[in-house]
Amino acid sequence: MVGADRVEAQVYLDPDIFELELERIFYKTWNCVGHESEVAEPGSFKTLEIGRRPVIVSRDRAGLLNVMLNRCRHRGATLCEQPRGTMASGFTCPYHSWSYALDGRLRGIPYPDGYPASMDKSALSLTRLRVATYQGLIFANFDEDAEPLEDFLGDARKWIDLFMRQGAGYPVKVQGAHRFRYRANWKVQLENVTDGYHFPLVHRSWMANVDAETADMLAFMKDPEAVTYALGNGHSVGIMVPEHVDLDEDDGTEVLQDRFAGLIAELEGKLPADEIRRVVRSLHGAGFNLTVFPNLALSMGFIRILNPVSVDTTDNAHMALGYGDGPAGADRERLRIHEHFQGPFGFGTPDDAEVWARVQRGAAADPAMPIMLNRGLNREVTSQEGHQRSHITDETGMREAYAMWKRLMTDAE
Repeated sequence: MVGADRVEAQVYLDPDIFELELERIFYKTWNCVGHESEVAEPGSFKTLEIGRRPVIVSRDRAGLLNVMLNRCRHRGATLCEQPRGTMASGFTCPYHSWSYALDGRLRGIPYPDGYPASMDKSALSLTRLRVATYQGLIFANFDEDAEPLEDFLGDARKWIDLFMRQGAGYPVKVQGAHRFRYRANWKVQLENVTDGYHFPLVHRSWMANVDAETADMLAFMKDPEAVTYALGNGHSVGIMVPEHVDLDEDDGTEVLQDRFAGLIAELEGKLPADEIRRVVRSLHGAGFNLTVFPNLALSMGFIRILNPVSVDTTDNAHMALGYGDGPAGADRERLRIHEHFQGPFGFGTPDDAEVWARVQRGAAADPAMPIMLNRGLNREVTSQEGHQRSHITDETGMREAYAMWKRLMTDAE
């Protein structure tokens, strides 16, 4: 079903394939479950799902991160249905009030005389996943034997490092998230992250609605420096604004956009001129999109986490970014930029969700007919680092993702 330059549409449509994906990909590899700023203080938590498995991400009293199955050890009820919260002391099952600490330890059982004295409460803690972080991103893994996170990330680490420089000297923080569900297979969205080919076509209304300077900044269709790299392990990066790849590098020649004149005036006298410039240059985020297989996108100025619900349904969370301890005005500008593209009233998300759903519907017309992934093969080269490279409008990133998909799906134990 998966070739070097095409895949059968069946990979979007077959529910048996989807079940294998859950077992061999989502329950065996590192999934991003959020950012540390979302659970910054002891007692803070968030809930989400990895595949069909609900989990709780919490920070305990010792300040340590925990990712645990959101399932009581007694009769299986979920412990928490709140999407996020702070100042929690623990989690109590609504069914029979078994209570657990923030790190998952079983603390109390009502009317314990109904159980034998020999019952070991320490053996009934919540099921914990492996947890690791990189640059503030939290990853979890069900597989105790999986390779370390940094090995799995491989050469994507360099790009995560660069992405986090958009904090402009402040720590990057999540300001909030727009969550939505679309009716298409998860891989349709995975393919989209480094698909520069669609951007000026699908998002014509957004390009027509922004200021001329922003539109010009993203006019990368014929820019020879706008390229995509396959990074290995299914990861890829697409560079759209080469001059913003490393936001710590500034030769002083870039003219700051007129749209930010109000913010600049607001910050004058409060911050040094060079710090104001650094913040303003970072407002659009990094100059690239990064796919981290299987569920994470670092897309210029926001984080996107997907979760597969069924063969034709996927949940998405678009997280708006800001500056921890930074100027409030800059956070405000970042939110306005995010809202302009993301969300139900944005110009980008509705267009993307529509075309993703159309791919799903159209694929069903002939499940054996190939989905073409051959764009740019004729001009793909190997970089000095050993990565396949082609233009941002080419499908190098998709070919990398499917190579990893095929490897994981066929490596049966």
